[in-house]
Amino acid sequence: MNKNNGLRFYCIDDDREMIAVIKALLESEGHSVDSNTSPTDALEQVEANPPDCILIDLMMPEKDGLELCGELRSKEVLDDTKIIVVTGKAYEFDRKRAFNHGADGYIIKPINEMTFVNQVLRIMEDRIELTFWGVRGTLPVTGEKSLRYGGNTPCISLEFAKGQFFIFDAGSGIKSLSDRLMAEQRRRLEAKIFISHPHWDHINALPFFVPLYMSGNEFEILGASHGSTTMREVISAQMDDIYFPITIKEFGARVYFKDLREGEFEIDDITINTMLLNHPGNCLGYRINYNGSSFCYITDNELYLDSDPMHNPKYVERLAKFIEGTDALVTDVTYTDEEYKTKVNWGHSCISQVIDLADRAKVKTLYLFHHDPDQDDDAIDNKLKIATEMLKERGSKVECLAPSEGIPFQL
Repeated sequence: MNKNNGLRFYCIDDDREMIAVIKALLESEGHSVDSNTSPTDALEQVEANPPDCILIDLMMPEKDGLELCGELRSKEVLDDTKIIVVTGKAYEFDRKRAFNHGADGYIIKPINEMTFVNQVLRIMEDRIELTFWGVRGTLPVTGEKSLRYGGNTPCISLEFAKGQFFIFDAGSGIKSLSDRLMAEQRRRLEAKIFISHPHWDHINALPFFVPLYMSGNEFEILGASHGSTTMREVISAQMDDIYFPITIKEFGARVYFKDLREGEFEIDDITINTMLLNHPGNCLGYRINYNGSSFCYITDNELYLDSDPMHNPKYVERLAKFIEGTDALVTDVTYTDEEYKTKVNWGHSCISQVIDLADRAKVKTLYLFHHDPDQDDDAIDNKLKIATEMLKERGSKVECLAPSEGIPFQL
């Protein structure tokens, strides 16, 4: 499949107006689109000249879209062709049946003209989109000295080709994510919200995540329980009417809670591993593995200097094994080494120890994260410079980045 412009699409839909919209959107990006309102005629045409991708509706009078999807998948000549269902049926039952019949993606009508082409291409390339919505720790930062990297506290999203949507932490950055989802008019949103730990900067903006209040959406909030206090109790406590005027009873979406421990579990064909980190209270690190790609979210975490009596080589070795070879390591690099001298036992790491960990574990890309609120954009630039120089001195192959809010990366 050609991943550049110039892909060939074939659209099968009994709605001519929908075909026209899809055709206009894809052709405006340099792709070509053939179409047919007859599934039977379309089947003959795509067999004779296989396209890169077939877009099919489910509800068609001549032939059911699922039946057509199964027939298309049975044709050896179409083995390299992606099939994406584009339908008005938002039911999870139909989504699962579509994938069981061989679909590679599922897009719900009415399509969003702003995001449709990108959504199609993400499905075709089966890639994960990683976006940072907040990169600072402890407190949000405002003002002209925090414009380049942004001033929000932790929130990251992963969006998968088949529609799975993962959110990591609910610091003030989740409000920016909420604004983006509202602007894109996302409907029937289903997501998993993974909480690393319930310190304020990681949960205090969850009440401002608008999709939680919208009927038809569905969320599962996962994280480590704290003794006898469950994740549900942790979240509901911060929205108790003593502290906040709206309680979780006002959520319009279906919201579930799950307590996690160290271990491994799967969501669809995505594997999630968890590990307890070195931070006050129960704090979980996450590793996501999907289709040969991996992502690690390791915050908040303190790596003691080798000379410190608290340094635990076995813990570092275990953590290095947990993140080994990952494509993306997002991790706590709160302090420079000089700053860390007065911040020992605060639960956060300095540059040299993170560089040592990333290099030892042979990660592909290191993302500097959880910046101290006293660090302005120039200070983050300096941290990136120091980290890059340390990696260069080691002859390391690790790429190091300092991400800004709202910037997507492809895994």
